[in-house]
Amino acid sequence: MSKLSTLGSVTLLCIASLTIMVGSIVAPGMISISAQLDVADNAILLITLPALGAVIFAPIAGKLIDKYGAYPSVIIGMFLYGLFGAGAIFLEGAFWVFTNRLLLGGLTALVMASSTVLISQWYQGQERLIMIAKQGMAIELGGVIFLFFGGILAAQYWALPFLLYLTAWLFLIMLLLYVPRNSVASLDKSETENDEQIVPDGLSLKSIYLFSVLSMGTFFTIFVLLPFAMHTQGYDEQQVGILLSSISLVAVIAASFMPRLSKVFGEPKLLATAFIVYGIAFICFIQTGLILLIVGAIFSGIGFGFSIPLLNHMTVKRSSYKVRGKNLSYFTMAVFSGQFLTSFLEGLSTEPANVFGFFIGFCCLLALGLFVTSIRTPLKSS
Repeated sequence: MSKLSTLGSVTLLCIASLTIMVGSIVAPGMISISAQLDVADNAILLITLPALGAVIFAPIAGKLIDKYGAYPSVIIGMFLYGLFGAGAIFLEGAFWVFTNRLLLGGLTALVMASSTVLISQWYQGQERLIMIAKQGMAIELGGVIFLFFGGILAAQYWALPFLLYLTAWLFLIMLLLYVPRNSVASLDKSETENDEQIVPDGLSLKSIYLFSVLSMGTFFTIFVLLPFAMHTQGYDEQQVGILLSSISLVAVIAASFMPRLSKVFGEPKLLATAFIVYGIAFICFIQTGLILLIVGAIFSGIGFGFSIPLLNHMTVKRSSYKVRGKNLSYFTMAVFSGQFLTSFLEGLSTEPANVFGFFIGFCCLLALGLFVTSIRTPLKSS
């Protein structure tokens, strides 16, 4: 059992919330913020460029973690995260703003991977699965809080949402106070020593990375397109922020059930279920009306809660201790690759409803493939 204090555990979960806020803070006020920063022609990049930065710099982050340790890495990452995040309000023009967003994404990758390594050092076995599920809940709870306040602050003044990045410094103080530098947890002997070993549930690390890209890309499509779709329907920034935060709230609840459902149904079937509910969400978003928007938000959150935290745990479970930082950095690359790919959604169609229709079929195909995988392989609990 872990000997990390309750405050230490809460601190690690607070750090996890920084992951989703990197792009989502500006989502509710994207239109006004992009105009003030003189990047209105490429407003969507304010949300998606941090993801590209995470993809580019994640391998470097993994090497830093494996060489210098997760604890020093997360300290440096959180300090610079707050500095670069809040400092964007003093920038203007595409070059400086987008360079800032790229570097901020790289720092997010460092924070995300190193904090997950810290969790893997303090928790083992089923306790780790539960903690990583809580990490997924914390990520989405961060979305609830930061999207909600981001919308309120953006409605007051365009620059105020950027001050939310400074919460990283508060969490840094908590880390130094409540999380010891060295963990006391011993290595789980059941962990795989071969990083590319295929375990009995039929999903290797490479396939996990692939589904991480696909799941996050599917989820983030909603975050990117809904503000535009709702804006054309007459909803204001605060209303957009509330709906997006409600998606994150549902994801928190869904992630809390993930460990139990994974043990009962197995990993491939649970992932398949996640893509099915994603598809239902897109069906709702094609329609108009507040009720269907709410229903779609519920299913979107369930899809995230059943997928990304599970994929995170699957990565840890298949990684030996000596390369865990590297493998988690690859997972981070996969997650943020899915986010960045949403930058090219306009290539599918300029109408959000057409893109939503495409993703309905896409999710059905992925779910079918995962169900086939689950039939071919025996059930194994996580």
